[in-house]
Amino acid sequence: MYPLSEPYEHGMLDVGDGNLVHWQVHGNPAGKPALVVHGGPGSGSSPASVRLFDPARYRVVLFDQRGCGRSTPHASDPATDLSVNTTGHLIADMERLREHLGIDRWLLFGGSWGSTLILAYAQTHPERVAQIVISAVTTTRRSEIAWLYEGVGRFFPEAWARFREGAGPDAGTDLVGAYARLAGHPDPAVRERATADWCAWEDAVVSLEGGGAPYGGRPDAARLALVRICTHYFSHGAWLAEGALLRGAHRLAGIPGVLVHGRLDLGGPLDTAWELSRAWADAELVVVDEAGHLGTEATRRHVVAALDRYAGP
Repeated sequence: MYPLSEPYEHGMLDVGDGNLVHWQVHGNPAGKPALVVHGGPGSGSSPASVRLFDPARYRVVLFDQRGCGRSTPHASDPATDLSVNTTGHLIADMERLREHLGIDRWLLFGGSWGSTLILAYAQTHPERVAQIVISAVTTTRRSEIAWLYEGVGRFFPEAWARFREGAGPDAGTDLVGAYARLAGHPDPAVRERATADWCAWEDAVVSLEGGGAPYGGRPDAARLALVRICTHYFSHGAWLAEGALLRGAHRLAGIPGVLVHGRLDLGGPLDTAWELSRAWADAELVVVDEAGHLGTEATRRHVVAALDRYAGP
């Protein structure tokens, strides 16, 4: 990986609906434009992601999606209106940011939820995408959501029972919807408990990967924003028709891509990445046998190799 760099430019972009989106740019102002699309949804951008890019050859743009990171208003405030925070809004925000920075076409990089948003943006604006590199492929189908918040519980029955209990007696089968209501509850104690229970489950799913507690270990405001936004998106199926991104993969024709996925990813099983690679002729699937959802050093080597390969015009 490359050395960590400081941004040479940053700002807050007014994207409408009272939202300001934070952005920053690293690397070479004359380099190849690349946009880092963070996960979550609601995780916020990580400056460490710029270390995957050669700073001499890339102009790397980071941004915080609506409601998280340094964007405002912040979803940790229960008064923040999430009805204007949808996949469609984020696609429009990315386009507005591209125009604001005077970029014609850019490479897109991200993973997990970032994978879904990248695919949705690229299928909407394929003429604006030079290449795509994804680590940990998801398309946020309802079937994928059902697996992550119920199906994978067969591997962690004790943790899933606690997650199920935290949703409350009236949750029924809609655990994600129940947590969405709890995370927006007017009582801060209810919100905090729901946030802790949700993050404990997310940490359980990746617990075999040795990465500690990547969800529960965040600052309180960041955790609450993450859970509010995650549950909001996932309870609505990300406002995508089931399987839409796989059916729409033909729109990516002519866009080169590399999909890097861990064979041991319990939260996002390999079959989604495999299906996408079959539907997108210009994509190369790299399976990392020893890696899970969080990735390993081998995952990062494959990502850096793909980004180095695409660093030309």
